[in-house]
Amino acid sequence: MKIVVTADTHLKKPGQLPSRLITELQSADLIVHAGDWKTVDICNELSRYGDVAGVYGNIDDDNLREQLPAKQLLNIKGFNIGVVHGHGDKKTTEKRAIEAFVDEQPDIIIFGHSHIPMIRFFKKQLLLNPGSSTDKRALPYYSFAILEIGEEIHAELIFFSDKR
Repeated sequence: MKIVVTADTHLKKPGQLPSRLITELQSADLIVHAGDWKTVDICNELSRYGDVAGVYGNIDDDNLREQLPAKQLLNIKGFNIGVVHGHGDKKTTEKRAIEAFVDEQPDIIIFGHSHIPMIRFFKKQLLLNPGSSTDKRALPYYSFAILEIGEEIHAELIFFSDKR
């Protein structure tokens, strides 16, 4: 199963998703967005490419907050995947994401907020932040992630320089 993971799109209107992301969305079995969509229009645009799961982030409008949870737990092919944006006070984004699922202990925790892409393990949990495909801030590249789930988990960050 191919899951395209994105976060922090911060887009105000549809039609602004980068072509590199769209290429992968076209073959995705599931799209996961870890918050800061900006508006429900972006959620609707992603839905044109397939099933979408996600959470709201700190900049999302009231429509998104009504439609999406603050955190979500998915079960895919026997793996539990926690999704949270990761915003809040004190501590790092990563620590807030881990603490959000302290009771559930998922196999994978997907989060955003920092715009800093990363894949690493914390104890037995795979931590995945896709970065941002539209707002790289001071980083040299835009990014998103591909998560392949079968008998094993394969996670990969995709970096690109042109957001058109």
